[in-house]
Amino acid sequence: MTQSPASDDSLRLGISMTRVFAAPRDRVWREWTDPEAFADWFGGSDAEVPLSTVSMDVMPGGTWKLTMIAEPERREIHWWGMYREVVEPERLVFTISDRPEEDQYELIVVVLTDLGEGRTEMAFEQHGRMSPEEYEHAGSGWTTFFDRLDERLAGG
Repeated sequence: MTQSPASDDSLRLGISMTRVFAAPRDRVWREWTDPEAFADWFGGSDAEVPLSTVSMDVMPGGTWKLTMIAEPERREIHWWGMYREVVEPERLVFTISDRPEEDQYELIVVVLTDLGEGRTEMAFEQHGRMSPEEYEHAGSGWTTFFDRLDERLAGG
């Protein structure tokens, strides 16, 4: 597994990470687009996403939503967004927000590259309107999520 830390630059605040998973690209794609798989890893090991709260219409213009129950105080976080680009199995672009009542969102770009020999590189970016401190916190969260994703993929 390879990972580069969350970062921001002077031109565009955000998060950029690269991970390499020991799994074929189609399998990593399913983790991002199958409700049951996504519910299991999104939130990492410190949160629960009840499958009954997950809705994913994975197509350009389609929406997604879920409820995360975050520990330790079991706070509910209502995530939602819209798919902007869907190029199976290599590119997924969607919005994400935990403020459904506001028209504020972040843009997520996931690019999956088949490295051969059952390995996939995932390039992940998040950009939008958050502060450097918020991006640092979000980057830590995504790292936890991707650690859980790596566990799932390693388990077959």
